[in-house]
Amino acid sequence: MTWPKLALELALGAALAGGLAVLTDRRAHRRERAAEADFPPTGPLITVMGTRVHAHVQGQGPDLVLIHGASGNTRDFTFGFVDRLARAYRVIVLDRPGLGWSDPLPRDGRLGDPNDPAAQARVLRAAVADLGVTRPLVLGHSYGGAVAMAWGLAAPQETAALVILAGATMPWPGGLGAFYAVMSSALGARLVIPAVTAFASHARADAVVAGIFAPDPVPAGYAAHVGPALTMRRDTLRENARQVAGLKPFIQRMAREYPGLQLPVEILHGTADSIVPARIHAEALAALLPDAALTLLPGVAHMPHHIAPDAVAAAIDRAAARAGLR
Repeated sequence: MTWPKLALELALGAALAGGLAVLTDRRAHRRERAAEADFPPTGPLITVMGTRVHAHVQGQGPDLVLIHGASGNTRDFTFGFVDRLARAYRVIVLDRPGLGWSDPLPRDGRLGDPNDPAAQARVLRAAVADLGVTRPLVLGHSYGGAVAMAWGLAAPQETAALVILAGATMPWPGGLGAFYAVMSSALGARLVIPAVTAFASHARADAVVAGIFAPDPVPAGYAAHVGPALTMRRDTLRENARQVAGLKPFIQRMAREYPGLQLPVEILHGTADSIVPARIHAEALAALLPDAALTLLPGVAHMPHHIAPDAVAAAIDRAAARAGLR
């Protein structure tokens, strides 16, 4: 092959790749704008520490903070569950940093490591303080369970009690598999994530939601309410992947502090949860905490607040009573 011919082929290849990149970027941008128009904020955007935090506030009574899991946002809780809780509590649902409508934490370390649940909890505590919250009940689901535990460890005197719902709170054996390894890599962030945003089908998004609930069914209307497209924005996918991939070292450190946490903690976990297994997380956590009550939900998977809402609401009420709020 002659050098001119090779140069021509390389130029054509580069032009094709560049064209595909432009197409992907434009399509991803359109889908992101459509998602944001379809699923706008439902509450105030509070700026604390230079970071914007989205909060959904509803109801009256003792303050109850809800913190969602990975790939989530406030809409996971506002699909019926908040309406139920707002009869007895002032419910403050927060988008974690980098997800939903909350800004990511800066990656320059000014507010700590963005992958550290403690850094996320610090900003979220500042946001609810801006709403006049002083000593809330704090519920965390899945990844949000780690943030709730970090919240309690950092501010036990300013926290009434914790409710850990299918929480990722203990070190787990092994890694997280190829998906998060790819999505959190530089190559994945630059090439794979834009393609997901631009071209992932509605059927694929529905399949992901079904996998989160499995083997339980997805409630009718859930996907339309929660808006998977909001989660599939490029910056959100990147931030979520980095947070999940980087979580384990911080959990290992936090677990050493659990025996000293003097707070009432209600732990709920489904026995059919294969995403965050109860044996590894809930049962091990309960064994370390000095004031924990463990409730295992037979046959329930990773989304108890949708599949067994009565049990979750009862646990919140027990935590409030143990904290002297009821």
